[in-house]
Amino acid sequence: MQLIDTHVHINFDSFDADLEAVRDRWREQGVVQLVHSCVTPAEFTKTQKLADLLPELFFSVGLHPLDAKLWEADLGERIRALAISDKRVVAIGEMGLDFFKADDRQWQIEVFRSQLQIARDLDLPVIIHCRDAATMMRQVCEEFWKEFGQVRGVMHCWAGTPEETQWFLDLGFFISFSGVVTFKNATQIQASAQIVPPEKLLIETDCPFLAPVPKRGKRNEPAFVSHIASYLAQLRGESLETLADFTTANARQLFKLPTLSTI
Repeated sequence: MQLIDTHVHINFDSFDADLEAVRDRWREQGVVQLVHSCVTPAEFTKTQKLADLLPELFFSVGLHPLDAKLWEADLGERIRALAISDKRVVAIGEMGLDFFKADDRQWQIEVFRSQLQIARDLDLPVIIHCRDAATMMRQVCEEFWKEFGQVRGVMHCWAGTPEETQWFLDLGFFISFSGVVTFKNATQIQASAQIVPPEKLLIETDCPFLAPVPKRGKRNEPAFVSHIASYLAQLRGESLETLADFTTANARQLFKLPTLSTI
């Protein structure tokens, strides 16, 4: 059985002391590929070095909405250039809208649209962060699709209602669930996970955050994506092997990941 963790942050200091052991554990759990999501330009170089050490690691480059103040034209060109020059860049992001306690909503929208344009130009998918902003996210995407054409991508660490989930499915997005779906009170997210068709479902840890049950409260790591897969399979009434097969195929389709024989 093979699994792909489609959203990790293993550049964090909490992994510095034992990254080799963390790697051994994810391999033991059948995690064969990972997508590391950069959130600021300060992470780009370290992430490339991690990919040098880990042949199964691919990554995205972009700017998180909580860091929108860092955006400038030069950063857009840097993102574009790195995505062109490094074949391990498989997406633009983590990008999006975060309106939780935000006072820069319009600027976030402008930065989001700028990164959508880069992804559209380069035919790369986007990794989208959306917190307390589903209505505006839908509006911005619909307007962009109408003006420039559709951009493929994933709503990562999804926590929306079933109605919101359907909005983004209708826009063509994949939907990715993290360990939050395993939490006891996450009934809304669990309901959303049940309506996502198999061909649009992805799994992720978003490590080192949001460790799933039964690891909740611990540092999250890619090996724990197996717990998310097991939980979702039971929730959706599917076998673990079936869910692993289609989520792995979906990840390779969206991010155009190589097969293992070519890594």
